Amino acid sequence: MTILDTTVLSRIRRNHGLEHATINILSQRFPYRRLAGYSFLGGFFILGDIPTADLREAVIQALARMNNGESYLAVHEHCGTNYVASGFVAGLLAWLGMAGAKSKRDQVERLPLVIALATFGFIFSQPLGPAIQQRVTTSGDPQGLSIVDVFPIRFGQFAMHRVVTQG
Repeated sequence: MTILDTTVLSRIRRNHGLEHATINILSQRFPYRRLAGYSFLGGFFILGDIPTADLREAVIQALARMNNGESYLAVHEHCGTNYVASGFVAGLLAWLGMAGAKSKRDQVERLPLVIALATFGFIFSQPLGPAIQQRVTTSGDPQGLSIVDVFPIRFGQFAMHRVVTQG
């Protein structure tokens, strides 16, 4: 058993995977709608103006498809994990590019190198985010996860839904 298999982390990873699967399905139905999500132990939030009935249907479909082996739905191209992974690699290479620069002049002279290293790091780290999602931050296997409720929350023009899960 690894730390990722502990009850709390496993549940968050499964919710995160179901959140991604739901957004992947909604993005097919509403291709120009901006959506975001946030997962936690008790379920997840979907941020964006989506009719509740459509969201409920997408969550049910996402869970059914994941239970039928479509684990790839748990990985989403716009997950924050992708941005953090690329930012980390780019930042690390930029820091290395500045290592040993003693004066402001040295730093300014190294700026083109640092920009090139950061850009190189950002480009070549693109596969890292989805790999981390697949192995660490999400789970494509719901393992008995079930949907308890889906309900809207509104703050003026700001719309979101809470999806409550158990299992």
